[in-house]
Amino acid sequence: MSLLATNVGNVKLKNPVLLASGTCGVAAREFSSYFNLSELGGIVTKSLGIRPWVGNPTPRVVEIPNCGILNSIGLQNPGIEYFAKNELPFLTEQNATVVLNVVGETLDEYIQAVDYIKNRISEFSAIELNLSCPNVDGGLDFSQDPKKAFTVVSEIKKITKIPLWAKLSPNITDITVIGKACIDAGVDGLSLINTILGLAINRWTKKPVLPRGVGGYSGPAIKPIALRMVWQTYKQFPKIPIIGIGGIHTTDDAIEFLLCGASCIQVGTANFANPKASIEIINGLKDYLEKNKLSSISEIVGQAHQNKTPVSARH
Repeated sequence: MSLLATNVGNVKLKNPVLLASGTCGVAAREFSSYFNLSELGGIVTKSLGIRPWVGNPTPRVVEIPNCGILNSIGLQNPGIEYFAKNELPFLTEQNATVVLNVVGETLDEYIQAVDYIKNRISEFSAIELNLSCPNVDGGLDFSQDPKKAFTVVSEIKKITKIPLWAKLSPNITDITVIGKACIDAGVDGLSLINTILGLAINRWTKKPVLPRGVGGYSGPAIKPIALRMVWQTYKQFPKIPIIGIGGIHTTDDAIEFLLCGASCIQVGTANFANPKASIEIINGLKDYLEKNKLSSISEIVGQAHQNKTPVSARH
């Protein structure tokens, strides 16, 4: 068995590095010229709804120098039917591991989208429910209200046997409250975190750069926040698999998330600056395991929670 092979609950991955939803096109076609998509632990598709979404007015992206980007895409997507007919065959040909990201404006829309592919267990390793997009009206409702989070997860669990991950928002006082609601509803994994609400102002127009004002902030600057939320969630719910997301650009970043309790990680904003970031992280993780004489990547998951303090850290 490979050093990097890992299990995220019942989901088996060849390594713990996935491409995050919304950062690799609809189905990562653009990345296939840089590396073989089958080398990845998995690809998380663009958020897909039961119908095509037009998205928000432009401009949609603002670069924050040395920190990351602010986006207001508005979940533009071609719809799940188009994806299944035109994009999924490409991913199958590439022998890629696919996680389907699903979105809806209402509970019924989430159900309809999942219902469309509910029996295609061999084609999707997991379904990631986007409960936390800050760029559409009501996009945070399901990740800020425990009752709504419980309802959408429990209803989706009734119609499919495909493992279910819930992608949660950091725009909340205590993310473990929503995490518990999803766990109680039977979720198979928690994806932490989505983007953080942010704002950019044009000093010449004296107005927000993005037409909607606020947008989702991502990139290196959010890593400490994401790590803290992974840490808190793992500490309270050590048995639920966590998918770490937020500011991961290097192997060191990925290792920090794994040590805090993530079973695997997703690379997002880094893809825009370096399309090969995910592959470099995979190679870096393998080197880390070999240098530390570890037999499996799972050996380091949650190690930051151990009570023993290394001798070098004592005073």
